[in-house]
Amino acid sequence: MSIISSGPRIWGQDKLQKAGGAAALVNALLYVIGFAAMATVLNPGNTEGWGAAQRLAFVLERKALFQAWTTLIYVVFGMALVVLSVSLHERLKDASASLMQIATAFGLIWSGLVIASGMIGSVGLEAVASLQATDPSQALSTWTTLGAVENGLGGGVEVVGGLWVLLISLAVRGSHALPKALSYLGFVVGTAGILTIAPPLGELGAVFGITQIAWFAWVGICMLRRPTTN
Repeated sequence: MSIISSGPRIWGQDKLQKAGGAAALVNALLYVIGFAAMATVLNPGNTEGWGAAQRLAFVLERKALFQAWTTLIYVVFGMALVVLSVSLHERLKDASASLMQIATAFGLIWSGLVIASGMIGSVGLEAVASLQATDPSQALSTWTTLGAVENGLGGGVEVVGGLWVLLISLAVRGSHALPKALSYLGFVVGTAGILTIAPPLGELGAVFGITQIAWFAWVGICMLRRPTTN
């Protein structure tokens, strides 16, 4: 049984594919915005010798910026990912039906994880700011705990997203709906994401993000140029 309902069609396939292409470009742009913000307005500079309390103070001084950043790169990203996951499912299911069932499941799980991570990060930071005024030590403890939860859900380990990209790339290899060359980039992206499950390789999360900018952009352009499947 398909995880994607075959009920009444509100959109034609062309519209769904164009929506998916737009969602892919949005996600590529959100990655760029996220990295740019971390390198500029959210960059504390040299933090050598800083303790956790100083890091928290830096974040709370820019609370609104951090909340906006979290909302964009997690919540909005996750919402766009739902659209992209469903549209890719429709585009590739004829060539690899079983594989796309599994891939789409991972895509939707990843969407849920990143949305949950973003909501926890934003709402949690508001709670930490309230605690900071009355109990700084409790605020610091809460912030540390919330950070661990957020990273566990989708901020630090990219294994679910990596599996999704890897499975999509395998499906592309057996289809004419997207360029096969895209699958080679997808294998790099997916492998980098999966390897972040090993703590010593956590820095590969940056590789996953940077290479996925190109992957999302390529997918988006292809889907907008050729909205119908073969």
